[in-house]
Amino acid sequence: MNPPRPPKAITRHHHDGRIHAYVIEPAAAGRLEPAVVFRPQAGDEAVESAVRPDLERVVYTTPHRVVCLTRTGDLVWESAFEPHSDVRYGHRPGCAWSLDGRTVWVYRPDAMAGRGAGDQWVVHDADSGAVLARRETDTAGHGAFHATHPIDGSIYLNIGEGQDGSVILRGRVGADAEVEFVAYPWVDRCLIDLAPGGEQFMTVDHGQADVAFHHHPTGDVLFTLPVEAFGYDPEDTVVEWSGGYLTPDTAVVTLAGETEEGEEWFRFHLVDVRTGTIGGEATAIEAAHCYDLQPLGDGTWLTDGPVRHHREPTPTS
Repeated sequence: MNPPRPPKAITRHHHDGRIHAYVIEPAAAGRLEPAVVFRPQAGDEAVESAVRPDLERVVYTTPHRVVCLTRTGDLVWESAFEPHSDVRYGHRPGCAWSLDGRTVWVYRPDAMAGRGAGDQWVVHDADSGAVLARRETDTAGHGAFHATHPIDGSIYLNIGEGQDGSVILRGRVGADAEVEFVAYPWVDRCLIDLAPGGEQFMTVDHGQADVAFHHHPTGDVLFTLPVEAFGYDPEDTVVEWSGGYLTPDTAVVTLAGETEEGEEWFRFHLVDVRTGTIGGEATAIEAAHCYDLQPLGDGTWLTDGPVRHHREPTPTS
């Protein structure tokens, strides 16, 4: 029997530059308090960060390198992005831990940083920082985000290329310790979320015309829902690149647009991912903006703070 997985852990960057790590325990509600606070090395401003599942280490990226620290601030390893880039903006390196904490996955937006014609996805040994594998992605992304499969531990990477589209890759460490990479055959779909049970994933068209649900790991489309299916006019309504799995069986899809007076609006709708049936509007879910919502797959969700909400309103003060 596999040991139970630790509770989900996330990071947020504090205004003073420190990295706050939060553990989302099953009973946690309201405003979360950091379980660990990491301080980046002097002079570093973390672009993105991720905490190891046991909270003992953090990795973070700057525009020029990736760094791994212990919770006491000791340097475990670092890896510089060579050659050095003088481009200040427009490229955000990303990072993620594997589910077992043995590897660190780093996205390098080298094209926008002026380091080469394409980007790289690099897998590091989590203890030594040694490079275990490297994939040239043939993209020119501004940034990307990782999503770790909750069951088999494979890593998804969504690379955003601005107006040129979005590329989704998947990587995994095989039984023989060899790293395998797969590129899905789309340049026009944005990864939104992985199902909590791992059997499927959700994407939104880069042009925001529809939402689709795909089989993991093949990527085969299970069903697609265009804007019209939700009862809106596609001429003035889009599917936002937000939402996700509220429960194993229910996803939140975000529709947005503008009124005739130019006022922006957004609404959350529920979809039964077993049948493809559209439910009602999720009026109980409130967020400051459509990207403020992070469904957690267990019937709860996060908003900025971070604040965890249950289906019944919970005081946050």
